[in-house]
Amino acid sequence: MGPIGVFDSGMGGLTVLRELHRRLPAEDLLYFGDTARVPYGTKGARTVREFALQDALFLRSRGVKMIVVACNTASAFAIDYLQEQLDVPVLGVIKPGVQAALEKTAGGNIGVIATRGTVSSNRYQELLIAEVGKDRVIAKECPLFVPLVEEGMTSGNVTDLVTADYLQSLKNNVDTLILGCTHYPLLKETIANFMGDEVKLVDSAEALAEAAASELENKKESGSGEISFCLSDIPWKFREVGARFLGKPIDAVETVNLNELEREGVLSIPRKEKA
Repeated sequence: MGPIGVFDSGMGGLTVLRELHRRLPAEDLLYFGDTARVPYGTKGARTVREFALQDALFLRSRGVKMIVVACNTASAFAIDYLQEQLDVPVLGVIKPGVQAALEKTAGGNIGVIATRGTVSSNRYQELLIAEVGKDRVIAKECPLFVPLVEEGMTSGNVTDLVTADYLQSLKNNVDTLILGCTHYPLLKETIANFMGDEVKLVDSAEALAEAAASELENKKESGSGEISFCLSDIPWKFREVGARFLGKPIDAVETVNLNELEREGVLSIPRKEKA
């Protein structure tokens, strides 16, 4: 059996990779970051679906046994499409996060913070409203959180001010808050300090890793716990910032050109076996 494939538009998905490695230490993991086309959160649904399919087909060409979509925007716009096209299990980040929130909430008042793309997709809101009702769900765009995290500003005066500005409207109105972007777990302490002990935080990276572990529950782990990295471009600060996300140094990184691979026929949609 091959590795578990994980993709994101950039580096945020490394928080999911970290949780997967912690939860499934014997599994080999292959991470692809589409850093040449980041961010996905500001792009339209059609573009995100096209990019996500290329990302997934690249991972499939490397023989992965499962694909984990460690990007909230791609999960919002493309998860159903990917599950239709691919011949391996495809897991997204949104449903596990929603399920975890529903299990944690005491009063059914749930907030979601995410990128503009994820919030505008209404995917979190639809799933939550179906369970707790429209008046109990609040979604908030927090676009500055991503650059703050990538600059290493996960605490301090500036981050505190931005956090207060974004979350003031949620503070006394929710008992559970979903961190709906894979960058946001690095701000967990700052967010928790502002929201208070009464509000339970849902880490989407942890929830997705648990879902992947459940999917593989009856399948013996295979591999040596090796982690491999591929990017569509290597940002000059990738190793520094990526190590912060992953919690350990990043050594070898392979660069891949998805457009060239598509022209060469490498990214063809596999034919599903008939049941």
